[in-house]
Amino acid sequence: MSPPLITHLYTADPSAHVFNGRVYIYPSHDRETDIAFNDNGDQYDMADYHVFSTSSLELPYSDVVDHGVVLRTEDVPWVSKQLWAPDAAEKDGKYYLYFPARDKEGIFRIGVAVGDTPEGPFTADPEPIRGSFSIDPASFVDADGAGYLYFGGLWGGQLQCYQGGNDKFDASWQGPKEPSGLNTKALLPKVAKLGTDMRSFDGEVQDLFIVAPETGEPIEADDHDRRFFEAAWMHKRNGIYYFSYSTGDTHFLVYATSSSPLGPFTYRGRILEPVLGWTTHHSIVEFEGRWWLFHHDCELSKGVDHLRCVQVKEIFYDREGRITTEKPV
Repeated sequence: MSPPLITHLYTADPSAHVFNGRVYIYPSHDRETDIAFNDNGDQYDMADYHVFSTSSLELPYSDVVDHGVVLRTEDVPWVSKQLWAPDAAEKDGKYYLYFPARDKEGIFRIGVAVGDTPEGPFTADPEPIRGSFSIDPASFVDADGAGYLYFGGLWGGQLQCYQGGNDKFDASWQGPKEPSGLNTKALLPKVAKLGTDMRSFDGEVQDLFIVAPETGEPIEADDHDRRFFEAAWMHKRNGIYYFSYSTGDTHFLVYATSSSPLGPFTYRGRILEPVLGWTTHHSIVEFEGRWWLFHHDCELSKGVDHLRCVQVKEIFYDREGRITTEKPV
């Protein structure tokens, strides 16, 4: 096993992008807390974001730069707590940091902050993105310049609270299990097209359908090895869109493919088996002609669930475009 990429801080949920010839990593920042582990995720009590960058992903990791704190809870007027997993995007020379947090009523929304450089600092808009909810935003800018935001997370991420419609939050659905009788199909991740300003939604939030290859039907709610739980990520290779995500309580990273960024996506397989720690959250990026999986585990803290560390490993594709962890012969 490789050592953690970052060792002087506890970091998780790494979102990696290549800007200006360097890999920039936008993780969440874990901190010590005496809050007990619970399904609501209160133990993940993060309060700020650092940005990191490197010019090399080869061992030893000797060029990882910590650019410092780029956004804090107190910098964002609408936020009460929990700056969870962020992501970043670039368009027309501006850099956008997307982040989930609880508003003053305890409901997760998604905000955006803007900077002139990939390392920040970032200035947050005074209100969350209108129409946003839940957690784990993942941005994707396609070759035609169109931007998309993928998001959603169950249990503490509150996705299950919106089964009555995207604009209808029902606090009675905050338990860890989906309400019985409402869904035999798995709850779906969400996607919205971004406006040209990259700070608003251009149209309604949509379901992102993930279907089983053997039936062509949406994955069942009790198919815990394959159904969406959290940690959306989108990347594109050779004209194929790859949507990857965490299965949550079964602890797999898996992926599905489509010919469109809006889906539907067909489940294809696993990327990563369970690691030390409860959560699994990742990103996939191409750098210098090779593809890399960023994820986290709890190796640095010896298994303390809310004190995680960023890991990176190379991944590969076979001739059919399937993701594999072993280099094809």
